[in-house]
Amino acid sequence: MERRLAIKQILIAAGGLVLLPSCLKHEGKSSILLSRIDVSATQEKILAEIAEVIIPKTDTPGAKDLNLHLYVLKMLDDCYEKEEQDKFFIGLGYFKDLDQQEIKALVIAANSEKDDVPKDLYPFYNLMKQRTISGYMNSKYVMSNLVIWELVPGRYNGYFPVKTA
Repeated sequence: MERRLAIKQILIAAGGLVLLPSCLKHEGKSSILLSRIDVSATQEKILAEIAEVIIPKTDTPGAKDLNLHLYVLKMLDDCYEKEEQDKFFIGLGYFKDLDQQEIKALVIAANSEKDDVPKDLYPFYNLMKQRTISGYMNSKYVMSNLVIWELVPGRYNGYFPVKTA
């Protein structure tokens, strides 16, 4: 009888030890499933702020509204090698303890390539800017509301002036 109780208590303790790391983790995980990189919720929030500085909200939706930071993370996870991912997270580390105004100032300084910006920040910023812009240009909003598509070869215009060579 005592043996069953001891085994039951050991199994309960082992189950608690398995669940303990998930309870102690203070930061949440990313809101999308990523297979090769590990991103916390605070890093995702910082990326959203940086993307919003790159494409701010005006009369059209901004980067936060279109979730372009998630597009950047998915592209980084799927399309880039480990060393490029490491450079990205080194650059992201510069934004860790900054508030929204300081993030904006650092992004503007990196965009204008000032001398006081650390060199480790440029690979991060270039990738972030390129992927944010490509995500915006390929977003559902832009493709359905801003770009007017015609099927190839287009409509026939019999009165189009032809220039001779």
